[in-house]
Amino acid sequence: MTDLKSYARSLERSRTALTREDRPDRFTMAGREWDLLPGVFAPPFSATTATAMEILGLDGARETPYRQHGSFLEIGAGTGIIAIAAALAGCARVVASDINPVAVENTRLNAVRHGVTDRLSAVHSDLFSALGEDERFDTVYWHSNFVLAPTEYRYESDHERAYVDPGYRAHRGYLVEAPLRLTEGGSALLQFSDRGDVERLHEIAADCGRDLVVRHRQGFREAGETIEHILFEIRRADRPAPSARPTVR
Repeated sequence: MTDLKSYARSLERSRTALTREDRPDRFTMAGREWDLLPGVFAPPFSATTATAMEILGLDGARETPYRQHGSFLEIGAGTGIIAIAAALAGCARVVASDINPVAVENTRLNAVRHGVTDRLSAVHSDLFSALGEDERFDTVYWHSNFVLAPTEYRYESDHERAYVDPGYRAHRGYLVEAPLRLTEGGSALLQFSDRGDVERLHEIAADCGRDLVVRHRQGFREAGETIEHILFEIRRADRPAPSARPTVR
């Protein structure tokens, strides 16, 4: 395993991000101010959130890969930047989901700050577990915890969930269910990275009866390293996907 893909390194980054002396309780990104609560992934310490804004066209620099005025579900919302930006960009209904209850509260605070509570709701959920069985969306999006950790690893905090995925259990759950949560013609999107195991992701997708189609690639520099993020669209393969939902996390 290269140092770039090391789960131990990612966990150390998680622990450091919680205790840095310069960790703010408020920060600016995309020309707006955001609240940051303790225990929530800190966008100022990583270029990934700003890159996600660019990839999704939420900065206005490229065409959006989602229905701009439709419904939008974000898994792993964190501070809520992506979900709130989607609401501000015109999405009529936005649901921001996170397994970390503090992140859910953080998203709610920022939704109030930016005046989108009329069309955005934040829910505490392990992937899709808290959603109604019949809820469907024009776009389902997850900027995933793409670093692969050993299957037996057990999280020491909810904060670590934003950094690594043991055995890619959460990825398997998302690959299976995200396409099932779409309206007709909708898109299930997964933002991944070359810091993750791309080959393993494709193997899991095939096992789940899913195809991964690259919608966009974008490289950026972080801490002196070049990293590439990949936006995949998840599509059902010709053969049927498993009918039983997997247990995740």
